[in-house]
Amino acid sequence: IASNRLAYVFGLEGPSMTVDTACSSSLVAFDAASKALASGDCVHAIVAGVNLNLCMDNWVAFSAARMLSPSGRCATFSAEADGYARGEGCGAVVLSFTSENATGPCWANVLGTAVNQDGRSATLTAPNGPRQEAVVRRALERAGLTSASVEYIETHGTGTALGDPQEVNALSNVFTGRHAPLFLGAVKSNIGHLEAAAGMAGLIKALGCLQHRSVTTNLLHGAELNGFLCASLQAT
Repeated sequence: IASNRLAYVFGLEGPSMTVDTACSSSLVAFDAASKALASGDCVHAIVAGVNLNLCMDNWVAFSAARMLSPSGRCATFSAEADGYARGEGCGAVVLSFTSENATGPCWANVLGTAVNQDGRSATLTAPNGPRQEAVVRRALERAGLTSASVEYIETHGTGTALGDPQEVNALSNVFTGRHAPLFLGAVKSNIGHLEAAAGMAGLIKALGCLQHRSVTTNLLHGAELNGFLCASLQAT
């Protein structure tokens, strides 16, 4: 009941919930908050994500599943991608229905959000490219944007040999036919995978890119890009 305790301490009276959808938790919470604002359930919303590695259970389970990188790095987009590195952190953003209601500086406008699920795929953790394409297309549609309007994407980019190429291939299918460059980022290459707070970390990085009008460099952790990823980029 962590969210309810915070609502009690600060006297918050709108929808209060803790969301657990694994790595997408904070972004799903962000989607829920955006919809609560749009429906009039609240005029401001606080969305936070936090991840602390306090016990060994997950380390053992993830290691047994060969999900973690032996090198301890998220080599996103790299040919040396061999799993992800766990990270800790906490981040929060404040949303308002309109910028006029904001009590501080407005860093960005949220034009549209979308959430879906992979459904049946090869395994529970295996990505589903068509479903990834579908959720991006839906977000663009709700935002009233075309694929040509987007210049930067903060990716999931965990640094796995399977996930990264699947994600980039899905993006290349959505953003095909562009004449302008499309920049891809992955904050996990810099700070690791914050799991439940990963989406919030990526969102805050994207906001920073907008604020400073520059894109933070990814750490490749290897000399070459993933071969399948290169093929996807060339096809685009």
